[in-house]
Amino acid sequence: QRFYQQNESYDWLKEFKTRHMVGQQIRRTVESISKRKCLTLKYYAKKILYFLRQQNILRNLKVFLERPPELQSALEGAVLVDQYCNPLADVTLESISAQIEEITDKVKKNLRVKNATHPSLRASQGQSFQKQVICALNAVLYDQLQYKGNERDYYNPLNSYIHQVLLRRTGIPISLSVLYMTLARKLGVPLEPVNFPNHFLLRWCQNQRRWASDDIYDYVYIDAFGKGKQLAAKECENLIRHQVGADYYSAISTSELLLRMVGNLLNIGKRGEGNEKSYQLLRDSLDLYLTINPDNVQYLLLQARLYFHLGIWPEKVLDILQHIQALDPSQHGAVGYLVQHTLEHIQHKRHPVEPEVKKRSVPEHRDVLYSVGLIMKHKRSGYNCVIYGWDPKCTMSQEWINTMRVHQLSKGADQPFYNVLVQDGTCRYAAQENLEPHSAPLEIAHTEVGRYFSEFSDTHYIANEELQARYPEDMCKTHRTVEEHYHGLTANSGQSPEPTANFQDHDLLDP
Repeated sequence: QRFYQQNESYDWLKEFKTRHMVGQQIRRTVESISKRKCLTLKYYAKKILYFLRQQNILRNLKVFLERPPELQSALEGAVLVDQYCNPLADVTLESISAQIEEITDKVKKNLRVKNATHPSLRASQGQSFQKQVICALNAVLYDQLQYKGNERDYYNPLNSYIHQVLLRRTGIPISLSVLYMTLARKLGVPLEPVNFPNHFLLRWCQNQRRWASDDIYDYVYIDAFGKGKQLAAKECENLIRHQVGADYYSAISTSELLLRMVGNLLNIGKRGEGNEKSYQLLRDSLDLYLTINPDNVQYLLLQARLYFHLGIWPEKVLDILQHIQALDPSQHGAVGYLVQHTLEHIQHKRHPVEPEVKKRSVPEHRDVLYSVGLIMKHKRSGYNCVIYGWDPKCTMSQEWINTMRVHQLSKGADQPFYNVLVQDGTCRYAAQENLEPHSAPLEIAHTEVGRYFSEFSDTHYIANEELQARYPEDMCKTHRTVEEHYHGLTANSGQSPEPTANFQDHDLLDP
């Protein structure tokens, strides 16, 4: 630990590098600790780190937005969006800039071959050779480096993150436009972002005597998603198959560009399957959007509803609702309903309900064969999973039961059902007759494993204190099952564990 004195001078770059190096070393040390132990501690430590880093990035974004528009770099803004949505990734403006510098050098090399006296190769830059720069940029970016628009997986959020665009060499129109515009400007071609509907574009003024012209026909429009194709104003309409007014051809500010970028992520979050991943993306993109545009009532209400639905941060929900009421009193009905139920939530938090305790020894639970921590395989779907909860009978709604065709199971809904964390990152509710113990137990790479388990012990997971409090008799059952099913078999045969007869007496299944 070091304390700084106001009356002393320091080499702040050196200080920063030292701390960065120490931080990297600490990260490597933490990563070297057994990945199988202290899972719950790591799970919550990761959440805290996630939150703290996001708070710091939001502060940086607010400082960025306070700058004059001409000092707001689209690349830096895109990096801040990337960092906020991926706070645990090693994404820095310096590393992104270094990669872009490498591409710039390749373009200069291409220019040098074609025109050794090109102005972009020197410190001073003229306007007459811009077409050569664009031609060289397209050759390097799309032909040599094989960058392309991601048409197959367009709605993957990775397409919006600049570090992933550079890593995977693919993206959507807006992220590829940020990359293309940054490269072009570094090479002396002043491109501008255009908020064209459904397909982000760049524009390049062809009339040097009328820079910043209001005439849309003074510009060539560049489609970075379409390998740098150059379009006349009216050709742009072919991209979206309908006519638009001249306003849609205007250049936009960096903050407007970021709103468009974050809006894309927000829409992807809305399209999600209602799982932890899509909710997190929705939360992150709402945070970013409302930092840039804090008085948008539509998204403030969406944020309040999202937090309310997830049952988190009720105090913040009240703050949001009060802000909405001040901005738009006509929202009184929707706001009033949420305020009432949020106050009830806060009251419940002060008097929390004890979690339901499920004991295997209770007669109603005699049909429950499996226990928390066991690693299972789904008989029909083939997925690997770990049990983190169970019910003696299916507790889902009739609509879910009908949708999942539970009635087609031999025992229908009248059998134990298990909450399982699946290897693909989903959480599912599986019927007992659909599950069987895994023949070769393996770790389940699910982000929520640490929420329920403290350790992976070769053949099973060990429930943490919270889960053991809810299922107090399960770990004894899990240890007995493991001993009988895996350890005994391995000791006798020296082979990989296989399912034993005592598990196959029951014909198992899942909707």
